[in-house]
Amino acid sequence: MRLSTRVRYGVRALMDIAENSTAGPVSLKDVAQRQSISEQYLEQLILPLKGAGIVRSVRGARGGFQLNKRASDILMSEIVEILGGKLVMTDCLQNEEVCLRVGCCAARDLWQEANAAFWKVLTSVTLIDLLQRQRLKLYKSRPL
Repeated sequence: MRLSTRVRYGVRALMDIAENSTAGPVSLKDVAQRQSISEQYLEQLILPLKGAGIVRSVRGARGGFQLNKRASDILMSEIVEILGGKLVMTDCLQNEEVCLRVGCCAARDLWQEANAAFWKVLTSVTLIDLLQRQRLKLYKSRPL
């Protein structure tokens, strides 16, 4: 299983918006520059997040984007599903009809357990958790 660029960049963009919107909305241009993501691509990522109520846009000269929910209420599983769909390790986990061995396959059971563990982690981590991890990494990487 591999997370798409949409998911990875979307998470980075949300972290940036959360970190930088305390004084007001954040422009996509600024997020794009800080995150080295094209502004056009970022616009494609923001639309589904806005549609899902994760972010909101603010119009005007000082407009941009802000979180629409508290960072502590945004689960990583929610972001992954919005931007990447319901990821599964193998097709047979989503559709039993793709394999004749579904009922007698021990490997499928393993893939199912691994997939459940993946989603358990994503549902246990919020955007604020990820921001705190990032702050700690930046702190530890600073020269003394």
